[in-house]
Amino acid sequence: MPRMTSDLDTYRAAWLLVRQHGDEAGLVAAQRADTLLAVGDLGGCRIWKRILAAVVELGRQEPGNGDRLQ
Repeated sequence: MPRMTSDLDTYRAAWLLVRQHGDEAGLVAAQRADTLLAVGDLGGCRIWKRILAAVVELGRQEPGNGDRLQ
């Protein structure tokens, strides 16, 4: 059965990854996706690729007045 992860959960995970790893967050997400692919966990790999995309998207956005993730 495929795992379903909401967009909100994906962005929360991405935000936490950025908070923990800073500029290395994208690399960490990519490495986790590669590791899961190597062991045949395609669902987990897809989730980490979504998190990677969210990390990239968060890096493109500059917070405005009052904007922040919680």
